[in-house]
Amino acid sequence: MNKLKRTEIFERLRDDNPHPTTELEYNSPFELLAAVLLSAQATDVGVNKATRKLFPIANTPQAIIDLGIDGLKEKIKTIGLFNTKAENLMKTCQMLVELHCGEVPEDRESLEALPGVGRKTANVVLNTAFGQPTMAVDTHIFRVSNRTGIAPGKNVLEVEKRLLRLVPKEFLVDAHHWLILHGRYVCVARKPRCGACLIEDLCEFKKKSDYV
Repeated sequence: MNKLKRTEIFERLRDDNPHPTTELEYNSPFELLAAVLLSAQATDVGVNKATRKLFPIANTPQAIIDLGIDGLKEKIKTIGLFNTKAENLMKTCQMLVELHCGEVPEDRESLEALPGVGRKTANVVLNTAFGQPTMAVDTHIFRVSNRTGIAPGKNVLEVEKRLLRLVPKEFLVDAHHWLILHGRYVCVARKPRCGACLIEDLCEFKKKSDYV
């Protein structure tokens, strides 16, 4: 895919949704970090349902610690793998208090050192909470990048690096959100909604005529 086509794709996505953001509900960098940590193998809807119970009671690292592991598990028990996630979140809170004065660090190395926080989670926090031009490649972004031809790659890291290199700079901060939303609601896995796609004529998916 050439630069002009890629630029047109992101211009259309921007015109359609000028201020994209995550569908996770949060009011601080810590709430976002906690929500993303809880979202692994879970839907944003499911995480939001749980954090609506958790955050009014405990929305800082120290408050989570004060809640205790059993109290935390009780608040997030509707989320899959909640036992493991509760343990990781509790350890993360302890590290944030001990090493970062209760604040969420703004660098990748410190974020990835937190229990349960991998590269993708760190990228989400750096991008969404702190406005850094990172690319958190999940299954949606991986699929859209490969299917459309925007930034094909054999694995998540390869797609991430290609997107960072190929997406025009003016779109980098928001590109992560546009691609996720496009993959979640239009360029879906089993039967992409090509006929309802605003970038259909620019997409290089060879089988899209099957879905028009």
